[in-house]
Amino acid sequence: MPDRIWKQEISADAVLVSNGYNMRYLSGFRGTDGYLLLTPERKVLLTDSRYTTQAKEEAPGFEVMEIKSGRGYKEILAELLGQAAVKRLLFEDKHLIYADVLELKEHCAGVEWKPAGDLLNSLREVKTERELALIQKAEAIGDRAFARILKDIRPGVTERRIAAKIDYYMKEMGAERNSFDTIVASGVHSAMPHAIPSDKPIEYGDFVTMDFGCVYEGYCSDMTRTVVVGAASARQKEIYGVVLQAQQAALREIKAGITGCQADAAARTVIEEAGYGEYFGHGLGHGVGLFIHEEPRLSAKCHEVLIENMVETVEPGIYLPGFGGVRIEDLVRITAGGCENFTHSPKELIEL
Repeated sequence: MPDRIWKQEISADAVLVSNGYNMRYLSGFRGTDGYLLLTPERKVLLTDSRYTTQAKEEAPGFEVMEIKSGRGYKEILAELLGQAAVKRLLFEDKHLIYADVLELKEHCAGVEWKPAGDLLNSLREVKTERELALIQKAEAIGDRAFARILKDIRPGVTERRIAAKIDYYMKEMGAERNSFDTIVASGVHSAMPHAIPSDKPIEYGDFVTMDFGCVYEGYCSDMTRTVVVGAASARQKEIYGVVLQAQQAALREIKAGITGCQADAAARTVIEEAGYGEYFGHGLGHGVGLFIHEEPRLSAKCHEVLIENMVETVEPGIYLPGFGGVRIEDLVRITAGGCENFTHSPKELIEL
């Protein structure tokens, strides 16, 4: 994986990797503290004594150097850069905090620090077959958790309890952890796209929106389903139907070669033509991988072209303050002629 960096036009002698997801992607190291220093001739993993044994096991192709009192990251980094005669160092400016950059620069005299921007993150956009298989397994756990949670949703049960049960089911089925905090929003709360589960009891006639995902061997899943407790009203059926039509339109449009904004427009046009355009405020979707929100985005602002084996969420929604909202979200792999849906939970309106 690290060799891919030198195929990019980076105009640097070395690369300093600090983002944990990029560290794992490039080396296999899963620890939460450390740096990778990469040159064309050398691959070094710097970390502390909590992780040295782990680092040697998880990153066998890397030299593992342990920081110690009086010989910390800045001292070892300065030494390594000097040994390699590094003049230009690429660093993750969107990850390192300003104070850390200043401190490291102070000890690395004569080195020009060049911002990496999104270059390293972009290496993770197109997934390998192994990555795709792990994401599929993570999403399958979500599908199974959704099937189980339907039996628990009833009037009087709180949003917080339903969220806790979803989390439990996913872990019981093999998840390492959640890929983000589970959202369970009922009734008027469902009009908030990122509502926090509360002690509000679910009531008869409520929309219940559930947005959740898990991590399986490092890779994330993400899905959303909205159900109605009891019989749905005519207005609820209308809103749900529009969101479902919008998602289906996007799924038909999405394929390698179109841009993120074209995918977004396919769904947004359906919602706008139904008169609900102002109530769909977020983008259609985002990339998913080691991190839950990766590039590229499916939004009106994204002109990046989709490439085969990218993984994206497709999640249109309508949110009406004081009434409620609907979101339907699937996770798909971009293919040459369309997309492969990793989410298999039913999407017809479920009335519990």
